[in-house]
Amino acid sequence: MIDKELSKRILLCIIERYPRKEETKDPFQVLISTVLSQRTRDANTAKASRALFSKFPTAYDLSKAKISEVERLIRPVGMYKQKAERIVNIAREIVDRWDGKVPSTLDDLIKFSGVGRKTANIVLAVSYDLPAIAVDVHVHRIANRIGIVKTKTPFETEMALTEIVPEEYRKRLNGAMVNFGQAVCLPRNPRCMSCTFKEVCEYGRAVISGSGGKRSTGSRDGPKRSDNLQNEWKSEGNKTS
Repeated sequence: MIDKELSKRILLCIIERYPRKEETKDPFQVLISTVLSQRTRDANTAKASRALFSKFPTAYDLSKAKISEVERLIRPVGMYKQKAERIVNIAREIVDRWDGKVPSTLDDLIKFSGVGRKTANIVLAVSYDLPAIAVDVHVHRIANRIGIVKTKTPFETEMALTEIVPEEYRKRLNGAMVNFGQAVCLPRNPRCMSCTFKEVCEYGRAVISGSGGKRSTGSRDGPKRSDNLQNEWKSEGNKTS
């Protein structure tokens, strides 16, 4: 596992090199778009979100919508029938309980049906500029693959990353990790040989050594070589401060 100092440098480097530009910071639209994004490609989420918000841009508008019309608008996303009913119910609850305003605390957000920690933390980070770390499949996979954390659940990953990433950078981590995961650290066939972190990444070192990305305590580099690589990476100007 990579030490905490190097882990922080790697994560800050990812944040600086792979920034994500959000289409909107509106809390309602961020919340609904994130619900739509579950198990759906980004391009399909964006297409469905644009169609939906062109007709129903606010919680008040969506709360009055017919579910059949919402289904038609968000058809590009996976499980669009279930999501249509879910987001209309969320809009109605925002209007009835929150006077049309999306709440700004984790505890309140996760009370909505279909909203978990990841979705809530995205709203907090993107819309309210709070130091929340949203852990989705990209963040969980990449952090474990590199060796920054050794965790089994997204919640464990969130807690571990909170101990590593300085507060002022946390809100930017999810978007940057998603971009990095789509551009370089792909789920299958990651582009290790062109990756900035290949010399210090556990998976990358295994690829370089010829063991095909399988973690092994008996790699050719061995523990001493691993420590040397980490020290070299720290001292070669790979800094973001």
